[in-house]
Order: sequence, then C-alpha cells, then structure tokens
Amino acid sequence: MIKIFGFILAITGAIGLVMGVLGVFGSLAIGLSPWALLIIGIIFFFAGIGLLKYRKDTDVVKAENS
Repeated sequence: MIKIFGFILAITGAIGLVMGVLGVFGSLAIGLSPWALLIIGIIFFFAGIGLLKYRKDTDVVKAENS
C-alpha cells in the first residue's frame, strides 16, 4: 500500500515538475502560478521517491512473542 502511494506521489510530482518548468521557461499558459507548480512538483516527487526507496511494503502482520 505504501509503495502504491509513493508511486502516485512520484508520478504526480513528475507531472507537476514538467508543467512547472514549461510554465517558467517555456510557453505553457495555465491558470496557476508556474513557480507554485514547480515547488509542489519537487516536494511530491521527492516524497514519492523517498517512500519508494526506504519503505518496505508488506501485508504480513507480525505476531507478538508470548
């Protein structure tokens, strides 16, 4: 479940990064500030990559030792 969430964050961040860079340096005209898209894209991308790298995704519940 955590890896799915990380993947979604990484993809959303990559889309935000592309749209932000095209808005700042290119000719993409959207209703939002391109700098805001760029910053949010960076945050989402690195958060998603961090979740994918450092979290283990297991559905197994460990039993306590009695």
